[in-house]
Amino acid sequence: MDQSNRYTNLNLNEKELIDDGNHILVAYIMKPKDGYGYLETAAHFSAESSTGTNVEICTTDDFTLGVDALVYEVDEEKELMKIAYPNELFDRNITDQKTMVASFLTLTIGNNQGMGDVEYAKMIDFYIPPSMLSLYDGPSMGIADLWKILGRPSENGGFIAGTIIKPKLGLRPEPFAKAAYEFWLGGDFIKNDEPQGNQIFSPLKEVIPLVADALKRAQDDTGDAKLFSANITADDPFEMIARGEFILNAFGEYSSHVAFLVDGYVAGPTAVTTARRQFPNQYLHYHRAGHGAVTSPQTQRGYTSFVLAKLSRLMGASGIHVGTMSYGKMEGESGDKNAAFMIEQDRAEGPIYYQEWNGMKPTTPIISGGMNALRLPGFFENLGHGNIILTAGGGSYGHVDGPAAGARSLRQAYECWVSGSNPITFAKDHYEFLRAFESFPHDADDLFPGWKQHLGITEGIK
Repeated sequence: MDQSNRYTNLNLNEKELIDDGNHILVAYIMKPKDGYGYLETAAHFSAESSTGTNVEICTTDDFTLGVDALVYEVDEEKELMKIAYPNELFDRNITDQKTMVASFLTLTIGNNQGMGDVEYAKMIDFYIPPSMLSLYDGPSMGIADLWKILGRPSENGGFIAGTIIKPKLGLRPEPFAKAAYEFWLGGDFIKNDEPQGNQIFSPLKEVIPLVADALKRAQDDTGDAKLFSANITADDPFEMIARGEFILNAFGEYSSHVAFLVDGYVAGPTAVTTARRQFPNQYLHYHRAGHGAVTSPQTQRGYTSFVLAKLSRLMGASGIHVGTMSYGKMEGESGDKNAAFMIEQDRAEGPIYYQEWNGMKPTTPIISGGMNALRLPGFFENLGHGNIILTAGGGSYGHVDGPAAGARSLRQAYECWVSGSNPITFAKDHYEFLRAFESFPHDADDLFPGWKQHLGITEGIK
């Protein structure tokens, strides 16, 4: 059934829609299956996203017609489709009249992704008007709160050198805490790797008190504050709350040094919002395990990693992993820095829409995935600043002199970039950074050809 007369209005003007503020706007890449017209399929997609069905029904009234989602722009050559969703379509809480990301996703990537006339469709950007933006939680904590704990300025407090406990699984409680302590002798921030939780060989109630003790000892030994991001992800919100309360109690006076990690893609908006609302004084660390199933450039359905990052700010994530922008082991491109700009700035340009956040707290870009000290100067140069959290697992524990030296090499890489120094020249006077060349020789060969000769290294790794 062709529903283009009802669910399309190509006379609508995007600027006027934005100025009016009565619609959430969403842009997709969409391709119909062979034999279906573009506008007809777009209209069917829009109908399925809002008030429509596949047949004429007798229960539609005039009000229903007024909240139809409307296709307002198409470019068949670019496979671009834009839809305006009336604000009234989106679900509101009965407790506080706030709105929710779950409702946003139900409408915008719900049944429409699996319709028989759609070859593929992928959300690439969206725009939230001010009246709706105020109904999302947004973050309660940000990187400025971590800088305060670390004794740094509240603006441009700089790079937070972090790691992931490695191996990601298989450590019993004492080795786990020992690995944390050794890194903290040189670094700032440790996160559980996302599978680490309450395995029978490493029970959370045994691990966490040991980690809390390691943090206190590392702070005493270095004179510097340390941070720990504890994984509380679970299917059951009550389990998440129980884990969070136990962890805060174990850290005691240093509970403010604890962030809570939630696997926001696999556990969903409910898990993120549970952590955000139950623990508003903790930094909320959004890990995105599994996201590549829908966000990968090779995946033609779902939404992009840019969209995922933007959604995380609406949900209230204090920080989210945004990939390595082609500088690590994960797929990505240098242009992915636009996702970082969108979540950390108060206004930013997306692939399609310019979004103003109206003072909503920023979400920190968290960088991980094959990073080490040698890759960092180029990464910082591409991003243009160093106000990020890095969680370099192999880049710390793979350093030939151990994780504390690995952490120091990461700090020195940041200092190298800030000073505008040539990395080879800088390495000659910064031992841990120098040893990173020997620790990661394949990266050294790729990034700094002839490094051995320039650094006077003639023997093997010691």
